[in-house]
Amino acid sequence: MQAMAAHRRGGQGRAHPQPAGAAVARAVESGDRLAMLPAMSLVSVFKRPGPNGFGYSSTAEEVTTGLDLHGRSYLITGSNSGLGKETARVLALRGAHVIAAARSEAKAKAALDELAIDGTPVACELSEPESVRRCVEAVAGLDRRLDGIIANAGIMALPKLEQRHGYELQFFTNHIGHFLLVTGLLEQLGERGRVVMVSSAAHLRAPRDQGIEFDNLSGERSYSPWTAYGQSKLANLLFAVELAKRLPPGQTANALHPGVIKTNLGRHMNPAVVAIASAMTWIGAKPIPAGAATQCYVAAHPDVAEVSGAYFADCNVARPSTHGRDEALAAKLWAVSEEIVAKL
Repeated sequence: MQAMAAHRRGGQGRAHPQPAGAAVARAVESGDRLAMLPAMSLVSVFKRPGPNGFGYSSTAEEVTTGLDLHGRSYLITGSNSGLGKETARVLALRGAHVIAAARSEAKAKAALDELAIDGTPVACELSEPESVRRCVEAVAGLDRRLDGIIANAGIMALPKLEQRHGYELQFFTNHIGHFLLVTGLLEQLGERGRVVMVSSAAHLRAPRDQGIEFDNLSGERSYSPWTAYGQSKLANLLFAVELAKRLPPGQTANALHPGVIKTNLGRHMNPAVVAIASAMTWIGAKPIPAGAATQCYVAAHPDVAEVSGAYFADCNVARPSTHGRDEALAAKLWAVSEEIVAKL
């Protein structure tokens, strides 16, 4: 499979200093593991860096240290909060021009102003095709080549079935919205441009037998919050797999799992579930700077310039589910997505 073959040049990158990882190592060596818990999760104390020197505890600033991104432009969805906001901050810190997409231009501008970034705010409500199309037109009108499109925005685990245009809302927002946005901007993607799809390890919770329930995209036959979310994240991953096959040489598409991070992504979740999850975050949750590391690494680091069709976790190439490696499923999803978009 392309995603597996693609590791060859980007999977074994150069080792880099790891300030956070080094602190963890020192704590482990000294036996002072609990001292690390206020700033990091329990998991971070024990996880080691991967083959490229980065890992679970690496931050977005660490994985971009030494990079000069002046003259480069990146579009980031969901840039007004959480991982998207941190990604915008760090890429701008390295000199990149940030095109900040949020549900409204006002929210995008507010984020840029707060971060003191001289970027471009654009509105992009992923659940509304006309908003996405206007975003595409606005970005095309900037006359800027995109060095990266980071599909970061999303919604998660809606307690009850919600729909847009006849489709389950998580599938429609997380996948169809980004499908429409990214395919609409391919002409603006630079010769070495990268598409970065923020998927999730939750893609493992997609429907076990089919992966994508093409006969239940409305969610009306059956609906489970986490299964629907998992299906939408599997769709993000499969989109990257198929897009990687379609892009010309030099351009890349990859997907990633950012980690378990406490952000406002869970704003739609059942309050009881949120309370339990919040109480458990000290065990395995990453802070936002570490959560944004993998997408910054995949979007900008030279070590992955030739990697395409792969899935990353903790800044290293990882192995997705069987469905996530199914090229036939990826091709079918693309065809169905084109049909859906054509009718909107």
